[in-house]
Amino acid sequence: MITLTTDFGLRGPYVGEMKAAMLRLNPEAVIVDVSHSITRHSILEGSFVMEQVVKYSPEGTVHVGVIDPGVGTERKAIIIEGEQFLVVPDNGLATLPLKHIKARKAWEIDFEKVKRFTKWGISSTFHGRDVFGPVGALLDAWVEPDKLGSEIPLESLIRLDIEPRKEDDLWLLKVIYVDDFGNVILNLEDYGRPGEVELVDLGLKIPYLDTYGQVEPGKLLALPGSHDYLEIAVNQGSAAEMLGLKVGDEVRVRLI
Repeated sequence: MITLTTDFGLRGPYVGEMKAAMLRLNPEAVIVDVSHSITRHSILEGSFVMEQVVKYSPEGTVHVGVIDPGVGTERKAIIIEGEQFLVVPDNGLATLPLKHIKARKAWEIDFEKVKRFTKWGISSTFHGRDVFGPVGALLDAWVEPDKLGSEIPLESLIRLDIEPRKEDDLWLLKVIYVDDFGNVILNLEDYGRPGEVELVDLGLKIPYLDTYGQVEPGKLLALPGSHDYLEIAVNQGSAAEMLGLKVGDEVRVRLI
């Protein structure tokens, strides 16, 4: 199985081109579209979305992620091998998925090696079609990573700075995702069960509950989201709109 996560959108031919190139190399591939609606260039949002799929995928799955504002520059294109594979630009996109795959090795993809398999050129602006997609298809067809690149240290990979920080009784957190319902997901796991969550900079204390319907429509709450991160929500409304929050924003939180 191969999963695809990109910021390509669905209006143009880009997703179709990438999948066609993959199936040309591996006609038996099972390709799962995770999302092609990642906010353009949002590496953090893409990393979160990829993480959720990795957590539930079977061993051997190949995850191709293309949120790549540095396409065509000196940034590396990489393969990470563990219980599953990640095929991504080396720009931090792998940060959250890496928590779950028990990574063993990493390779920098060699474009000349890839072209020996594809028999076509590599655009400077569409590595999803010409590099990442084909490499994912070839890995799924049991081509060994060393036939596609050169090994590099796992420690050299770029990681996003998204560890939660604590100062006295305050958590300094970051918004890592806002879903289509406007639920705000923060980068805090394993935090116990508070009675209330205080959003310090907004001067708000909100109840910590189990699910949305435990408050009246239009009311704020905090809850243990389905992805195991602290979530801020509004019953039948958008917490992101109400609070003016977006991916990457910092939020100071006190658990009461």
